[in-house]
Amino acid sequence: MRTVRDFLEEGPFTLTLSAGFFGFFAHAGALAALDEAGLRPVRVTGSSAGALIAGLWAGGAEPRAIEEELVALRREHFWDPAPGFGLLRGARFRRRVETLMTARSFETARIPAALSVWDVLARRTVVLERGDLATAICASCAFPGLLQPVWIGGRPYLDGGIADRPAHAALGATERVLFHHLPSKSPWRRVAPPIPWREPMVAIAPPGLPRLGPFRLGEGREAFRIARDHLRSALDGCTLVG
Repeated sequence: MRTVRDFLEEGPFTLTLSAGFFGFFAHAGALAALDEAGLRPVRVTGSSAGALIAGLWAGGAEPRAIEEELVALRREHFWDPAPGFGLLRGARFRRRVETLMTARSFETARIPAALSVWDVLARRTVVLERGDLATAICASCAFPGLLQPVWIGGRPYLDGGIADRPAHAALGATERVLFHHLPSKSPWRRVAPPIPWREPMVAIAPPGLPRLGPFRLGEGREAFRIARDHLRSALDGCTLVG
């Protein structure tokens, strides 16, 4: 029998963070738990909320700085309505992303990162691994109807969670993965989809997360705490067969 900590210490692992609307609070909590345990991934992948935290950390933002930013987050910090195919222009959001990072590109990031986006014209998921990091983060977070599409190379891109909610499109067949999964809380889903499975992977899904959104940021601190404490407990409290 092995623990989750044993799995992570046995060799290099990739941290994969799922989509989840405003679930970036929970992902930040999981990242904080890994950091305090001295368990650092060698690569990150993410979609939407997962792309935000994965990209910020790869871009040089420390877990404590990410926590402080999120705890202080207010709607006016990113609220910039403008005409277009989405309520918000996204300029304020981009400025806050850029301020937190020291790296400006995937090529200068602290570790390799791969962020899923939705190519509007091709109607398929594309994985971004090169070029401007803040642009890729903003594209993966461009939730339809809320944020306007982000243009890269003359093409419009939207939220990576549209077709790659688990952010698995970037994973190699034998890549060792710690997958932080946020269960869907959409009111339009009667049954949440199951956690997608692959080998070798450990999946962590924090229970009891509050439902957050642009008008429900007040419980973000609680979502951070739940996810941090859940991963702390899971490291030594969950056993794996084999």
